[in-house]
Amino acid sequence: MASPNIEAIRASYAGFRDRDIEGILSGMHPDVEWVHPEGMVKYGLGGTKLGHAGIKEFLAHVPTVLGGMRLAPKEFIEQGDRIVVFGTREVTSRRGTTVTLDFVHSWTMRDGKAARMEDIFDTVAFHELIES
Repeated sequence: MASPNIEAIRASYAGFRDRDIEGILSGMHPDVEWVHPEGMVKYGLGGTKLGHAGIKEFLAHVPTVLGGMRLAPKEFIEQGDRIVVFGTREVTSRRGTTVTLDFVHSWTMRDGKAARMEDIFDTVAFHELIES
């Protein structure tokens, strides 16, 4: 059986799968830091979003840039309060082009919830998809 921290993160991924924002937030601390590469600022997708409200705003903006996304977390590695997840995401552009891209999510846990999530990925490939 997985640790309580991994189960909290899996609940958030289930929220992504089900398009359930409250499910996504269920594994997040109220003052969570949601960090995406600065290289995505051009599309309003980069930088750090704060708290549940920041995540909701971010997620509301994503459909203005992308046609869809499905996350597939593959491997969870836990060390202390840190969990690193390796996976893939199937991303669809607004014009209908779909590609599969790798991601690494680095989660820092506090009191059984994510206090920080950093999304690490190839921003060049993401730019190419968005602009395709």
